[in-house]
Amino acid sequence: MNLSFSFIVPVFNRPDEIEELLASLMVQTYDRPFEVVIVEDGSTISSRDRAQAFKDQANSLITISYYEKPNSGPGNSRNFGMKKAKGNYFIILDSDCIVPKGYLETVNESLRSEFVHCYGGPDAAHESFTLVQKAINYAMTSVLTTGGIRGNKKAVGKFQPRSFNMGISKEAFEATNGFGLIHPGEDPDLTFRIWAQGYDSKLIQDAFVYHKRRIDWKKFYNQVTKFGKVRPILNKWHPHTAKITYWFPSLFLMGLFFAVLLIFVNIKLPFYLYVVYYALIFIDSLIKNRNLAIALLSLFAVSTQFLGYGLGFLKSSILVNFNKSRAEVLFPELFFKPNNVADTKD
Repeated sequence: MNLSFSFIVPVFNRPDEIEELLASLMVQTYDRPFEVVIVEDGSTISSRDRAQAFKDQANSLITISYYEKPNSGPGNSRNFGMKKAKGNYFIILDSDCIVPKGYLETVNESLRSEFVHCYGGPDAAHESFTLVQKAINYAMTSVLTTGGIRGNKKAVGKFQPRSFNMGISKEAFEATNGFGLIHPGEDPDLTFRIWAQGYDSKLIQDAFVYHKRRIDWKKFYNQVTKFGKVRPILNKWHPHTAKITYWFPSLFLMGLFFAVLLIFVNIKLPFYLYVVYYALIFIDSLIKNRNLAIALLSLFAVSTQFLGYGLGFLKSSILVNFNKSRAEVLFPELFFKPNNVADTKD
């Protein structure tokens, strides 16, 4: 297959992020033409000038397109961008990513050696990130937390990509109609529908991006709570994809609650097991980040992750399975409404 790549980047009120992302795309080592499609999703703070500045200085290998549209969420905006794109393989990025200069070359080599219609790449913490960003990155990516439940990383057809760093062929996009209106959760939902069409996915381990996740602790808690709420909905939509591992954060919380209660009847072993687990988190983060403060913050990040995800998952599991109302009615905050208003192109 003669691959022609188009980066698809929705953006909402984050021109500074687009500037950093475009700067990293401008220095790619890939020596063939590629495209960057920026979709402004109803922002009140425009990225138009930043996009135009890079468009003016882009070399002959890079084409930058900029579109404005009413707000309808990241999934719908990605679909919009893919419909406008000229390539035959789309690479979805979040606006808060920085791309290493060898990224596209790595993707091209991997797809040529073992082609799949969908791939995902990991995220890493850039040295410029704050301590909190690095701690949150650890919590979101470590195999000791929920970072290990997206599927077997080595097996083709098993990995569930995330839309901050995800590739999808034009063929697979057209076969599935792209992302749905749920958010978050639009990326695993699309992956499951890609699998249902007979296409495989894989992880390209070396195709990583630096994902900034510009959020504070409150925003992080709200985000992981939504992740927890979404999973039972996806399990109901795609029952064959449900896994017992999705229950881990909720079971972790319930186990910790009973472990504390058992201390009052002089049964301390369950609580000590939790102490050992947190010690492993601390040591693992310390080894990976080589920073005592990040290791300590990682304990708080993991606790926040389990608390938010676990409670969200429990609430959603009860409502989704014992209430006859549709998910859109039960959790309206998780769904965007479609918007088909014509775009404006720069």
